[in-house]
Amino acid sequence: MKDSPLEIFKPDLFKGRTALITGGARGIGLAIATAFARYGASVVIASRNSENLQSAREQLAAINPNCLAQQVNIRDTADVENLVSAAKERFGRIDFLINNAGGQFPARPSQISDNGWRAVVDLNLNGTWNMCSRVAPLMVDQGFGAIVNVVHVYSFNRGAPPFVHSGAARAGVVNMTQSLSYYLARKGVTVNALAPGSIDTQGIHEEEFASAEYGDLAESTLRDVPAHRMGTAEEMAAITLFLCSPAARYINGASIVADGAQFMGNWAPMVDPEQF
Repeated sequence: MKDSPLEIFKPDLFKGRTALITGGARGIGLAIATAFARYGASVVIASRNSENLQSAREQLAAINPNCLAQQVNIRDTADVENLVSAAKERFGRIDFLINNAGGQFPARPSQISDNGWRAVVDLNLNGTWNMCSRVAPLMVDQGFGAIVNVVHVYSFNRGAPPFVHSGAARAGVVNMTQSLSYYLARKGVTVNALAPGSIDTQGIHEEEFASAEYGDLAESTLRDVPAHRMGTAEEMAAITLFLCSPAARYINGASIVADGAQFMGNWAPMVDPEQF
């Protein structure tokens, strides 16, 4: 049986610490929350979906009773402030912030409405800023903290043909990550980005692979990823825990790409460039 990538961490590594994970009710976010709970941290998860939140809370509570779940729209600053206040009231501090909430839909540029553009940018870029701007000052006051901003491989210099809206927003998050590190490094706070490639989650199957418009996207993606497999949510959780661990305290302002060399290979042609 293949070893779990999380087996490398020692028990109670994060005991006495608190981790806040947005988009923490399913997929990569839930895997990260589960890993933090497994290694002793108090966990706060936020999501817009109340049903997913309830299920995730029950799952986490079975591992570690120190769990808070709250319905939040990170685009709403009042919601964000209520979340941060609730976390601080319950656990006294926030040591790790994982900005995993976000989303996009594959589309040609001509298919993206003004409202669609603004919604995706507001969620991915402004929502991440809303969280960082409220939590980072608490970490500065503590003299300790780690922020991980989850982006994707479309955030960098190859562009994002299937996701021009999300690519632009996530590229902004990468730049924001670098800029914040300049200010936070001397305060004992790290801020880094994690850029997953194609990860085997419910979301990728429902929101990208399921559409008939994109044909055999699942098969072509696996063929074009040099590793010839998708990554797992557990692998992304392990990298996130590493970035929050004592081993990574001198890593700041970096973008960690975890994609099975997908960025270096061919990219499955999700949309036909003949049509704008």
